[in-house]
Amino acid sequence: MPILRIEHGVPDFDGWRRVFDNDPLDRKGSGVVRYQLLRSVEDPNFVMIDLELETLAEAESMLERLRGLWAGPGKAVTHNPRARIVESVDSQTL
Repeated sequence: MPILRIEHGVPDFDGWRRVFDNDPLDRKGSGVVRYQLLRSVEDPNFVMIDLELETLAEAESMLERLRGLWAGPGKAVTHNPRARIVESVDSQTL
Protein backbone atom coordinates (compact mmCIF):
# COMPACT_ATOMS: atom_id res chain seq x y z
CA MET A 1 0.00 0.00 0.00
CA PRO A 2 1.52 3.37 -0.95
CA ILE A 3 1.87 6.03 1.72
CA LEU A 4 1.87 9.74 0.96
CA ARG A 5 4.27 11.21 3.56
CA ILE A 6 3.68 14.95 4.10
CA GLU A 7 5.80 17.31 6.24
CA HIS A 8 5.48 21.04 6.84
CA GLY A 9 5.51 23.79 9.39
CA VAL A 10 2.33 25.56 10.45
CA PRO A 11 1.90 29.06 11.88
CA ASP A 12 -0.57 27.81 14.50
CA PHE A 13 -1.24 24.11 15.11
CA ASP A 14 -4.80 24.56 16.37
CA GLY A 15 -5.74 26.70 13.35
CA TRP A 16 -4.10 24.25 10.97
CA ARG A 17 -5.87 21.32 12.67
CA ARG A 18 -9.26 22.91 12.06
CA VAL A 19 -8.45 23.15 8.34
CA PHE A 20 -7.15 19.56 8.33
CA ASP A 21 -10.29 18.30 10.08
CA ASN A 22 -12.47 20.10 7.50
CA ASP A 23 -10.84 17.76 4.95
CA PRO A 24 -10.61 20.09 1.92
CA LEU A 25 -9.31 17.26 -0.33
CA ASP A 26 -11.89 14.64 0.72
CA ARG A 27 -9.44 12.04 2.00
CA LYS A 28 -11.87 9.12 2.00
CA GLY A 29 -13.24 9.99 -1.44
CA SER A 30 -9.65 10.24 -2.72
CA GLY A 31 -8.79 6.69 -1.68
CA VAL A 32 -7.21 7.28 1.72
CA VAL A 33 -7.89 4.25 3.90
CA ARG A 34 -5.95 5.36 6.98
CA TYR A 35 -3.97 8.35 8.12
CA GLN A 36 -1.56 9.09 10.92
CA LEU A 37 -0.93 12.61 12.17
CA LEU A 38 2.39 13.29 13.91
CA ARG A 39 3.72 16.41 15.61
CA SER A 40 7.31 17.25 16.46
CA VAL A 41 8.07 17.29 20.20
CA GLU A 42 10.80 19.88 19.57
CA ASP A 43 8.57 22.15 17.47
CA PRO A 44 4.82 21.74 18.04
CA ASN A 45 4.20 23.74 14.86
CA PHE A 46 5.84 21.11 12.63
CA VAL A 47 3.55 18.32 11.47
CA MET A 48 3.93 15.09 9.54
CA ILE A 49 1.02 13.23 8.00
CA ASP A 50 1.04 9.72 6.55
CA LEU A 51 -1.85 8.99 4.21
CA GLU A 52 -2.25 5.33 3.27
CA LEU A 53 -3.93 4.77 -0.08
CA GLU A 54 -5.02 1.66 -1.95
CA THR A 55 -3.11 2.32 -5.20
CA LEU A 56 -0.13 4.23 -6.50
CA ALA A 57 -2.40 6.07 -8.96
CA GLU A 58 -4.54 7.33 -6.05
CA ALA A 59 -1.41 8.45 -4.17
CA GLU A 60 -0.10 10.30 -7.23
CA SER A 61 -3.47 11.98 -7.78
CA MET A 62 -3.68 13.03 -4.12
CA LEU A 63 -0.14 14.44 -4.29
CA GLU A 64 -1.04 16.58 -7.31
CA ARG A 65 -4.20 17.86 -5.63
CA LEU A 66 -2.22 18.57 -2.47
CA ARG A 67 0.31 20.64 -4.42
CA GLY A 68 -2.57 22.64 -5.87
CA LEU A 69 -3.92 23.27 -2.38
CA TRP A 70 -0.51 24.43 -1.17
CA ALA A 71 -0.19 26.83 -4.13
CA GLY A 72 -3.58 28.36 -3.34
CA PRO A 73 -5.45 28.66 -0.05
CA GLY A 74 -3.13 26.24 1.75
CA LYS A 75 -0.33 28.82 1.64
CA ALA A 76 -1.88 30.53 4.65
CA VAL A 77 -1.57 27.46 6.90
CA THR A 78 1.60 25.69 5.69
CA HIS A 79 5.29 26.59 5.66
CA ASN A 80 7.77 24.81 3.35
CA PRO A 81 5.54 21.84 2.55
CA ARG A 82 7.15 18.64 1.26
CA ALA A 83 5.60 15.36 0.25
CA ARG A 84 6.71 12.09 -1.26
CA ILE A 85 5.16 8.73 -1.97
CA VAL A 86 6.78 5.89 -0.03
CA GLU A 87 6.10 2.22 0.60
CA SER A 88 6.63 0.14 3.70
CA VAL A 89 9.27 -2.54 3.25
CA ASP A 90 9.23 -3.92 6.79
CA SER A 91 7.30 -3.51 10.02
CA GLN A 92 7.66 -5.48 13.23
CA THR A 93 6.26 -5.29 16.71
CA LEU A 94 8.90 -6.05 19.35
